[in-house]
Amino acid sequence: YDFETGLMQYLTARFDYNAMNVVWSGSDMLYFIAPIEATHQICRIAPSVGEVEVVTRGDHDINAFTLAGGRIAAEVCTISMATEFYTVDPADGRMERLSEINGEIYRHIRMGEVQKRWVPTSDGKRMLAWVILPPDFDPAKKYPTLLYCQGGPQSVVSQFWSYRWNFQLMAAQGYIVVAPNRRGLPSFGQEWLDQISGDYSGQNIRDNLSAIDDVAKEPWADETRMGRVGASYGGYSVYFLA
Repeated sequence: YDFETGLMQYLTARFDYNAMNVVWSGSDMLYFIAPIEATHQICRIAPSVGEVEVVTRGDHDINAFTLAGGRIAAEVCTISMATEFYTVDPADGRMERLSEINGEIYRHIRMGEVQKRWVPTSDGKRMLAWVILPPDFDPAKKYPTLLYCQGGPQSVVSQFWSYRWNFQLMAAQGYIVVAPNRRGLPSFGQEWLDQISGDYSGQNIRDNLSAIDDVAKEPWADETRMGRVGASYGGYSVYFLA
């Protein structure tokens, strides 16, 4: 918005993701965080250019950042790591870890592998699901499997670290955890996000079934011991599936 002319410029009209945590660089550049394919990344746009550039890459969540002196300091977490501080090079998005607040704790904890899985949906699309394996996973064994149903209903299942829904803690009890980014979740474009509106018991429920059906094909997933968990709209989903 230009205070002198009163003109407003729509900068992200062609950017199919939502923008948050906007920081002005002090020159002709705006930095912000956007959810992209079940992660949170730093992006930027120059109003004079009008094209969004994704600065960072990787399977992580950047939850907050600050910009000064040509450098970026960011708060970063993953499904397997609570928030730590990183520096980000604005030139190429390269990230370096600054802190190791919980390193001593992690060294005494066995965590499970986090798999990134693209699942075919019932209407011919592809859906990203995180699959978290138990610590000391043995592919020759069979494991009970939990389908995580996200609440919201429009909140991304990203590389978040949670003290409420901690996937690693669930997996540590001996479960395979399946966490799909069903229809109605951000980070896969506006059409994917909007689909759930007015269709709360429809395609997104079928997406949840597609995710658990896909994992059920694995020899290590016990089809006779499959459950589901969730709260809020996730609770609605659990009851509807039941």
